[in-house]
Amino acid sequence: MSTSRLLSLFALVALTACGGGGGDSSPPAPAPAPTPIPPAPYASCSDAGKTVAAASTATNTVCMLTTQGELVVELYADKAPITVANFLQYVAAKRFDNTLYHRVVNGFVVQGGGLNTDGTAVVTYPMIKIEADKGLSNVRGTIAMARLNSANPDTATSQFFFNTVDNSACLDRGPKTNGCDPNGYAVFGKVIAGLDTLDKISVVPVYSTGLPVTRVVTYWAEQLK
Repeated sequence: MSTSRLLSLFALVALTACGGGGGDSSPPAPAPAPTPIPPAPYASCSDAGKTVAAASTATNTVCMLTTQGELVVELYADKAPITVANFLQYVAAKRFDNTLYHRVVNGFVVQGGGLNTDGTAVVTYPMIKIEADKGLSNVRGTIAMARLNSANPDTATSQFFFNTVDNSACLDRGPKTNGCDPNGYAVFGKVIAGLDTLDKISVVPVYSTGLPVTRVVTYWAEQLK
């Protein structure tokens, strides 16, 4: 699929949260063909990733392989049960496999879960109720849910984002004087291995929409426990 087509589709899945969505969705002219995606170097979590996951006291852990490296996250089902169950059903159905990180904002967030590598939208389950009042904060390394409608807090489906810095002042639930959404965004887990991977993604060159110029992909996501 052409870069221009991907940029057009990006406008449909751009996060209305986290400081706005797409902005100018026009790519540089002429738009180059997307760089071929290299094959996944391995098909299941590394031994190192499994070791970190096994040591976690969280009930659930997920391993994800990206084009920039591996991520292992622990999920807090005790505090955000609706959100964790929602995320895990996408993992189990392999709907995060071969998906794009379609919005990267250096010094803010890395967002994915909305577009397949062929540019089609991820097939979603019903929207879920927000769980942004559970005592979890949008600090560096946490994973949280994006929303389809900034005016309605209960519109999260498949899209998630990683906080690459401490975004608690803007993205946590509570009264705001800085123009950020008082509803906040629901954190439901944290990276326990692969912060370096997250940092690599956060500095890739992007178009004005935040779409990486060279595609950044989740090859697969695997629930470890």
